[in-house]
Amino acid sequence: MPSVLFVCTGNICRSPMAAAFFTARLPELDPNWLDWRVESAGTWTTAGRPAALLARQVMAERGIDISRHRSREVSQELLEQFDLILTMETGQKEALQVEFAHLAGRIYLLSEMSGAQVTIDDPMGGPPDAFHKTAAQIERYIRRGQEYIVRRLRSGPIYPSDPD
Repeated sequence: MPSVLFVCTGNICRSPMAAAFFTARLPELDPNWLDWRVESAGTWTTAGRPAALLARQVMAERGIDISRHRSREVSQELLEQFDLILTMETGQKEALQVEFAHLAGRIYLLSEMSGAQVTIDDPMGGPPDAFHKTAAQIERYIRRGQEYIVRRLRSGPIYPSDPD
């Protein structure tokens, strides 16, 4: 089963949005989309928190419901369950690669899936427009990288021994 984990800081905004965007696109990308495991987590969060109100509203405007989302924290046990781990920020990627060195080859920036190296800023504490901007940026990188993600994970998991 192909699996991808999206990671941000609090797991109440960016990573739930990314997981939802990717999940929404999967039926168009893979006829076996029900085989996929797509989830999210946070590097520094409290378990059980709902997605931020503005994140829920922005996603609802796009026809995607994230109201059932509940936050959870990254752990070694969780990370080991996923073939690909996609972070929102360079610092998150680097911290996870250091703390979980044996999984470093599975950890990338979301933007790297489309050939870029761009941090997706956290809109928490910002105005509603910041949430719209973040959602648009996440959706753009999901769309640009989705075929690559599907192709790579359908051909086998990404591990440190991968030549790419």
